[in-house]
Amino acid sequence: MAVDDLIDAEDDVAVAAITAAELLVGAERADEARRARRAKSVEDVLATLAVEPYDLGVAREHAVLLAATRGVGRPRGAHDLIIAATARACDRIVISADRTAFTDLPGERVRLAGP
Repeated sequence: MAVDDLIDAEDDVAVAAITAAELLVGAERADEARRARRAKSVEDVLATLAVEPYDLGVAREHAVLLAATRGVGRPRGAHDLIIAATARACDRIVISADRTAFTDLPGERVRLAGP
């Protein structure tokens, strides 16, 4: 399923601050021929979408998720847990093509994109 199939025009779409950082890193790491175009694309996206900050509410949810994943011996990537914690703290749904990063997290609502 494509991302376009998961998001309606009236949906309140946002990204976690860590997602913004990941996008910015991608622009920074692009080769010189593509860097300016990629940076402009990222800035356009960030100007269009709300960016949810990493605040104390997110930190609390992050702690819950980190403890839960360590407790069951199934650690996740640090950025993925921050994205999930942001979604929990802000009462949002995670939309991702990554079928392993966000599933089976306590209380997480996920819509999977991709094949």
